[in-house]
Amino acid sequence: MKYDYLIVGTGLYGAVFAHEAKAAGKTVMMIDKRPNIAGNVYTKKVEGIHVHEYGAHIFHTNNEAVWQYVNRFATFNRFTNSPVANYKGELYSLPFNMYTFNKMWGVVTPQEAAAKIEAQRKEAGITEPKNLEEQAISLVGTDIYEKLIKGYTEKQWGRPCTELPAFIIKRLPVRLTFDNNYFNALHQGIPIGGYTRMVENMIADVDRIELNTDYLENREAFNAMADQVIYTGPIDAYFDYKLGHLEYRSVRFETELLDSDNFQGNAAVNYTDAETPWTRIIEHKWFEFGKDEKGQDLPKTVISREYSSEWQPGDEPYYPVNDDKNSALYKQYKALGDNEDHVVFGGRLGEYKYYDMDAVIASALDQAKQIIQ
Repeated sequence: MKYDYLIVGTGLYGAVFAHEAKAAGKTVMMIDKRPNIAGNVYTKKVEGIHVHEYGAHIFHTNNEAVWQYVNRFATFNRFTNSPVANYKGELYSLPFNMYTFNKMWGVVTPQEAAAKIEAQRKEAGITEPKNLEEQAISLVGTDIYEKLIKGYTEKQWGRPCTELPAFIIKRLPVRLTFDNNYFNALHQGIPIGGYTRMVENMIADVDRIELNTDYLENREAFNAMADQVIYTGPIDAYFDYKLGHLEYRSVRFETELLDSDNFQGNAAVNYTDAETPWTRIIEHKWFEFGKDEKGQDLPKTVISREYSSEWQPGDEPYYPVNDDKNSALYKQYKALGDNEDHVVFGGRLGEYKYYDMDAVIASALDQAKQIIQ
């Protein structure tokens, strides 16, 4: 059978496109080299806990159309992302807010906090921030930079903060209020029953799904099976890295099932000192308030320690390194991709772009609207 669309990758981009294609009466085949659907949002049930296998995913959006769309496939809970920072045993509230400033300096009013930040900014003598370190100090002062930003960021990116671009930290929320909701999003939550179930609902009508299947190992045969290919893998891999490798940061997870009902009391705790090798610990049960789908308390817990590393071929690529060198290389690959008439490149890896989940969905919906006739 020849299909209208072959979709390479069953993550959010591929799943949304597949759903839209099927809704338009098209035939769709999906393949994924992993043994599971749902890409990086895949959740696996362990002792009643939906474990985020490829890192924490918290859905948040101000896009009303996207919010209405995802609610067709899942009911979302009211989870609010309020991480905690652990600096050598000292605990601080994130994002930076009045709780953080009170713990750091003993200040009580927003005016006192603002004055403390301004004094440290002046002392550092920064007028035009040239790198991440200078940008961070100008936003929150030296003390918070040294304790809560420097070690964590350098572990995450594998580079000194003085060598990282300032824009990385510009989106960091800093609040002179007691609001510790990390996201400034109207809608936020976790799909009840996990992301895998949500993606299953999106692709329930797809004609054929093949897992443990690598498109690039047999692309000519796969291309012959469909009129058009939607490719969500790495764009440089598609072209056999002939212009060189795009760079990524990768993440390694150490996940444990513990015979305890509570390890850290919060979904996410960031370890911000340089000496602790992991960047954060996720305790998955707290994404759903420590209860199963029937509202019963869960007697065990699952934690994941996250270790950030430089991507090497064979590793899972997570975060594009969108510096000048890599952006220039991606433009060359994109030009090659634009000449592939039968292939559409989409998603985080296909477009070499850091995408929040709502932006991935919006992009897939927009692409589907443009090309599905």
